Amino acid sequence: MEIISSKDSNSGTNSIAFFDLDQTIIGENSARTLIQASYKKGFMTRADLLKGYYLSLLFKLKLRDTAIIIESLSKWLKGVPVDDLQKLTAEIFNNELINYIHKEVSAEISYHKKNGRKVVILSSSIYPICRLFADHLAMDDIVCSILEAHDGIYTGRSVGPFCFGKEKAVRLKEYCIENNINPLNAWYYGDAITDIFVLSSVGNPVCVNPDKKLHQAAFQRGWKILNWSV
Repeated sequence: MEIISSKDSNSGTNSIAFFDLDQTIIGENSARTLIQASYKKGFMTRADLLKGYYLSLLFKLKLRDTAIIIESLSKWLKGVPVDDLQKLTAEIFNNELINYIHKEVSAEISYHKKNGRKVVILSSSIYPICRLFADHLAMDDIVCSILEAHDGIYTGRSVGPFCFGKEKAVRLKEYCIENNINPLNAWYYGDAITDIFVLSSVGNPVCVNPDKKLHQAAFQRGWKILNWSV
């Protein structure tokens, strides 16, 4: 059974909608795009680029998760000025990533906003990229992976765990507690089986173009399944 709408009866400020970024808001992997652009700007070596491509291939084949790619990216960016990465992410957003936004996203976000809900990005992607999408789509907040920086320079480390897998569920619950919202009144839109933990933690799980394993799990649990297009 495939459902093409996420309409519901719960509304008001006591509910909230969380959206994953890669393959959910957009039909692309932002980390892979950033790796390519970082190499062109001299932020990483050719060896780093080849490793990035290798990790991206493993990710595509479901043999590695996004967290490994992002962790490697954080190491490659050691010594890069924060301002330089912000300029680079703005460039790839305007020239590439904006073109991958799913056509149905804006209407889905508007629907939740009209029902009085905050709309939040909850993604393993790094903050500079998530910030651009949040601003473009008029989203209210961001929960994501944060790269550590000292004196305006990236250190090659992250601030806390990467926002991936079980950590996403932890971050969602923390955010709901801080905003006095019951997770049963929360939505989460995700695409991969690695989102199973966070999808299981909300009252309204929504699977967007789910991978094979998530599609099977969603079907068995009666979760909503949406087919979105670029």
